[in-house]
Amino acid sequence: MSELPHSIDATLDLLSGQDYVADRALATVLYLSMKMGRPLFLEGEAGVGKTEIAKVLSKGLGRRLIRLQCYEGLDIASAVYEWNHAAQMIAIRAAEASGTAAGDQLEDNVFSERYLIRRPVLEALEPHEGGAPVFLIDELDRTDEAFEAFLLEILSDFQVTVPELGTIKAAEPPLVIITTNRTREIHDALKRRCLYHWVDYPSAERELEIVARRVPQASEQLSAEVVAFVQRLRKMDLFKVPGVAETIDWATALIELDKMAIDPETVSDTLGVLLKYQDDIQRLSDGAAAEILTDVKRDLAAAE
Repeated sequence: MSELPHSIDATLDLLSGQDYVADRALATVLYLSMKMGRPLFLEGEAGVGKTEIAKVLSKGLGRRLIRLQCYEGLDIASAVYEWNHAAQMIAIRAAEASGTAAGDQLEDNVFSERYLIRRPVLEALEPHEGGAPVFLIDELDRTDEAFEAFLLEILSDFQVTVPELGTIKAAEPPLVIITTNRTREIHDALKRRCLYHWVDYPSAERELEIVARRVPQASEQLSAEVVAFVQRLRKMDLFKVPGVAETIDWATALIELDKMAIDPETVSDTLGVLLKYQDDIQRLSDGAAAEILTDVKRDLAAAE
């Protein structure tokens, strides 16, 4: 386990050590989140690296990552805890068969921690060897408002109430990262308990550094062409522009095809790596992709 960073520069070094290229604004709010013990609320488009922040923080600090993947219909049984009903029934039957089934004593036994199934929220509040875990609440906007309201108790006091056992409170609060793709607005009451940061698409310079770190096999020319091409796509009116994850995937795919540079045919054949909607692919299939590539190569040649 590593100690928490003692400065913004140390936070930048921690992220960089895990090949996450962050700007100073992100490092600042992440440092303050850890220093103040406040959850960090990250908004941004899908694929810009929000979830990755929690992963690299976990690796960099040597702490366990606990991930709550949100979805529509997520309830307490899936997110917090539930009882192992099958094991409880076996215990009850065994007690009845042995003649030791005494009302209150049996109830206390079957509703003990032995039969409690801990889900991510409860796991995040438990003590862990090596320090408090990194607790990732991923894509919160996919849940409903009722579950969002339930999180208020957890984020306010880092505790949860199990009726049969009482209140369970974290001895050391976890490092909480909340992400949302902004498919709906999150209530202000929850946001007020967090520090906030908008994770935007990176500049061309920063994205080039990301590709160099994540796909070191790519030549300088290939990396430059990939980044410049993706940067131009993000200026188009597409249903879903490619994120950083798609940039990395595309560079990796081109390496697998033994490409040292991009050509129009390769772009056409690999658009499905960059774009995930047929309308977007179709828009680039009628010569638009070749035109973009021509502009990219011209601009890169002029810059040399």
